[in-house]
Amino acid sequence: MQGGFEAAGDLATGGLIGRALEPEAGEAAAHGAHAHGNCLNCQTPLVGDYCHACGQAAHVHKTLWSIVHDVLHGVFHFEGKIYRTIPMLFYKPGSLTRRYIAGERVRFVSPLALFLFSVFLMVATFETIGGPFGTPGKKDSFINLNTTELKAEVAKNQALEAQLAPQLAALKNEQAATKAKGGNTDPIDDRVDKLEDRLESVRDDLKQARAAQDVADGKTGVADAVSKNNFNIHTGSATLDNKIKKASKSPELFLYKVQSSAYKFSWALVPISLPFIWLLFFWHRSVGPYDHAIFAIYSLSAMTLGAVALSVLRAIGVPGTVIGVLFVWGPPIHMYKQLRGAYVIGRFGAAWRTVVLLLSAIIAGALFFVVVLSLAS
Repeated sequence: MQGGFEAAGDLATGGLIGRALEPEAGEAAAHGAHAHGNCLNCQTPLVGDYCHACGQAAHVHKTLWSIVHDVLHGVFHFEGKIYRTIPMLFYKPGSLTRRYIAGERVRFVSPLALFLFSVFLMVATFETIGGPFGTPGKKDSFINLNTTELKAEVAKNQALEAQLAPQLAALKNEQAATKAKGGNTDPIDDRVDKLEDRLESVRDDLKQARAAQDVADGKTGVADAVSKNNFNIHTGSATLDNKIKKASKSPELFLYKVQSSAYKFSWALVPISLPFIWLLFFWHRSVGPYDHAIFAIYSLSAMTLGAVALSVLRAIGVPGTVIGVLFVWGPPIHMYKQLRGAYVIGRFGAAWRTVVLLLSAIIAGALFFVVVLSLAS
């Protein structure tokens, strides 16, 4: 129940943020015509339903219901623009981008307002019904462990441990005897060190295999298995190792921090993506950074809303194969259509740029993920 309230809160927050960025369009019918007197905000004589000086509505609601109305209006209506913007975002993304850049603003939701709303909607959806390929909120529903392979892995490492432990004990006895006689133990020391390292590695593998088997058998959850087993982590960076170990002690808290940081700093995807888009058109003087920014924000909004749509399809029972096909082919097709329409380029130009843009998106996503992890840890 608490997750449902949090999801509703995220959705309302996104709608109100979008409303704050789209405050003055489409409300003439809601306030009544032929307003008279002075503007309550700047005292300019009123001519119509809105003050031509500051833009405030002539009629100001002062009822408790008006607050509820503003919330509902912000979440579900976006001044009516949302119903024109969303269909074009998916079916004619290039035309939508080009028309907005050209100055056709009143008819469509601004890119930034749409992006913020879509991010909050995605968070609310994931918390309520889960993502396109699983429901992280349900214990271990995303885990598919092969118990037969795990049992074989445990047995193999147990056999290696049983084989190496006596060898190491015998070698240490030989080492002690040689040292007692005053002999040279250097060759034996090297063998002891190598055998100790190998035995330690086998025991680590055995520990992890047993933990995974406990998860597969339903004896423990993934978070418990990670937190209760102090796995040795060697990435080559002591700082990164410490962060990973810290996260493993409380994985649920860490995942919450990652999610929180991801949607709070989701706007960072735009500046991260801009250099890659610029490289695709740096020799075209007819387009500039603003054009690329609008393209990037609308594209990110489409991908975010696409993830929401796939989540809903999974929740209503659409086969995973269909969702997988849409997940794989949806983004490149959308990028191709948006590139071709927004920049008015040919099929070949849009095709090769789509390939490069997909690779760039992977790099940008990885950079964003690194930023989010650094903020969450």
